[in-house]
Amino acid sequence: MAILERLHDNQSLFLPEIAQRPQGRYVHYVMIRETESFPVFQTDGTLNVIPTQAGTVNGASAERFSRLVLFKRKQTSPERLTGRELLRLHNIITDDGCAYNSENFCKRCPDCIHYGYAIGDAGAEKSKVYVDSAFSITRYEDSHKSFHFNALWEHGTMTDRGVTRASFGEQDHIVPQVFFPAVVTLRDPTFEGFLYVLGNLLRTSRYGAQETRTGRVENHLVGITFTSGEVFSNLRFAQEMYQRLHDAGEMEHLPLERGAVLATAAEAALALLDQEPVTQYQTFLGEELVTLLDEVLALYQDDAKTRGLLQALDAKTRAYASLHGANNKKQAGAAKE
Repeated sequence: MAILERLHDNQSLFLPEIAQRPQGRYVHYVMIRETESFPVFQTDGTLNVIPTQAGTVNGASAERFSRLVLFKRKQTSPERLTGRELLRLHNIITDDGCAYNSENFCKRCPDCIHYGYAIGDAGAEKSKVYVDSAFSITRYEDSHKSFHFNALWEHGTMTDRGVTRASFGEQDHIVPQVFFPAVVTLRDPTFEGFLYVLGNLLRTSRYGAQETRTGRVENHLVGITFTSGEVFSNLRFAQEMYQRLHDAGEMEHLPLERGAVLATAAEAALALLDQEPVTQYQTFLGEELVTLLDEVLALYQDDAKTRGLLQALDAKTRAYASLHGANNKKQAGAAKE
């Protein structure tokens, strides 16, 4: 694990302990989320859609169309639950000790401290993982399909003893190989926190409604960059990619070819990074990124190493909570005043 060993002690990239106040260090996971089945990203029964400028060409001739939207919570919730599942597997949390989305958050485990919580007067922790809504590269009209559904009796038909069920309808689904460029950011990372959030991204594979039946999504990491501030938005990323794919003639052939999308994503990310008013401390792309991800994969395939990582992370989050968290008596008293 040459790269991970080198990163472990790199104090210019990672903090030794979790910081209470912003320290101006960010790690950005630059991704392409690719649908691999027929997921449903919806609110109020319809797919989320928004009109936007297509690419980066401005002026009266700028092309405009509606894009599918993958809202932020539909990204973070599955990834957070993936992390909690792993924490539970290795006895870092228990159902009695930390209950998700309730007043019984433990307020000190890796999930609570990194992804945050808000429990009214009982305390709150701001998320250190920044996520925003992601937008499809392709237009809505090319990215969805309507399907009819029904609810059968056990013998396989809609009719039983002369009675026909009325349980049928129609619903829009996103089709396979629709690509959502996305950037997930971890603020002021520790080495263990960096690997925990990265592992959640790599290990999560189902998103949206009806996830036990559909919703498969592959998260392709195309870059990881450490900077002194936040970088480009998901919409700018999608528009930059659309323009490059359009100019190369790739938009004429749908679905988009995966290799072309991933190659264009790396190029677009580099171009956008160069426009940002931040210091780039280190960026992983290409072969170096592949080597890093192989090492992370090997770590998560080793049960003992995974447990060791989570235990080390848990020790740091509990130390942070004891000093700065809602369970801290001094902090709680100050909040009441």
